[in-house]
Amino acid sequence: MDSKAEPMAERQEVEFSVEDVALEQLGYQRGSPSDMLLERTQRSICAMGAVNNFVFANFILGMANLSHPEYTIERWHTVLVAYALAFFTFGINMFGPSLLDKISKANLIWNIGSFLVIVIVILACNDHKQSATFVFKDFQNFSGFNPAYAAIIGTIQSAFGMCCYDAPAHMTEEMLRPRKQAPQAIVLSVWLGAITGLIFLIACCFCIGDIETTASSTTGVPLIQIFYDSTGSVPAACVLVSLIVIVDVVCGNMLLAEGSRSIYAFARDDGLPFSTFFSKVNPKLQIPINAMTLTLFVQIVLNSIYFGTLTGFDTVITIATEGFYVSYAMPLFARVVSRLIGQKHDLEGPWSLGRYGLPLNVVGLLFLLYAIISFNFPSLYPVTSENMNYTSAAVGVIMFISLVTWITTGRKHYTGPGKHSAVGSCCAQVPSKE
Repeated sequence: MDSKAEPMAERQEVEFSVEDVALEQLGYQRGSPSDMLLERTQRSICAMGAVNNFVFANFILGMANLSHPEYTIERWHTVLVAYALAFFTFGINMFGPSLLDKISKANLIWNIGSFLVIVIVILACNDHKQSATFVFKDFQNFSGFNPAYAAIIGTIQSAFGMCCYDAPAHMTEEMLRPRKQAPQAIVLSVWLGAITGLIFLIACCFCIGDIETTASSTTGVPLIQIFYDSTGSVPAACVLVSLIVIVDVVCGNMLLAEGSRSIYAFARDDGLPFSTFFSKVNPKLQIPINAMTLTLFVQIVLNSIYFGTLTGFDTVITIATEGFYVSYAMPLFARVVSRLIGQKHDLEGPWSLGRYGLPLNVVGLLFLLYAIISFNFPSLYPVTSENMNYTSAAVGVIMFISLVTWITTGRKHYTGPGKHSAVGSCCAQVPSKE
């Protein structure tokens, strides 16, 4: 099937069937401020794209410093390299959209292969491993807070690594059996990420050297220092880092594609200012170039924050994570409440949790609420203007912008993705085996 502008943009519409029915049971009305906030929360994809660019830049410059110790990494170097990845992924999305599916499939194999290579190499080469007591028992707390609080804020890093597992839901119209394959892929991504992530972290903990020395590495990336300390070789460490860099590049491609198609779909439904402009599809390339350009612009703006302040960009990272978690929590909340007030709608499908659905929904919702609250905590004591967590203030700004947008345009024009959308015809191009 054609996977260019229309199909890729309309993938968002497939999601209305479960989430929207549950919300409508609670008296939810399309075009309300809650709807606009929900849609804008999901646009954290753009922020995550900026974060991915930042991570890529840190790995590239870290390798440069490792190879040439006399080189000093400056903030503006990081921003410019982040720009380079943003423009590169924009070019891939513009001139090679048909390659995205092939790249994504290849990346799965590359990702798992890289994981195996890195874990095996560092464990085999490292001859000064930490003890099991250090890895599984000792508690390292450099935050200045008490251990319980430090443990809470320590979960933020793992929460960042476990977001974006909703990605299969955005590709449902390209699946042969989306009602089965989409939830299966989501569950598989969680299990795969959890298992490989845990093994990777354990391996790194065994291979880490002095914690303070590793954390203050001139490379700016403690992981690079771990690779170097384990292998004792600059080229070997750079090869291992390059495996991760390639994964970063592919992630950048997919995040720009997903972000631009989300903006396009939202603009097509008159949910953005200048919706007519951002919903245009280039007749020759058959891609939403205007939406792609806006996605690129937002990423560049967010990366530019690092020119002035590290704290400000740390807030962008937290907002990217919190935005995803809020979007995960809202449909769960609606589902749980609709069950409790006796307005359950029959949404059972080929993939169902059955009688365990409600308990698991409650557990998932409680964890998400815990994580969302924790994202707003400061991470260092004493708290100053330099290390303060400004996530709550930034979320307030986003809510204010959402409210203004709803008042000025949303309540007049935006009705949300309708059930008459072209998703059915789009999916119909794929032969179903159900």
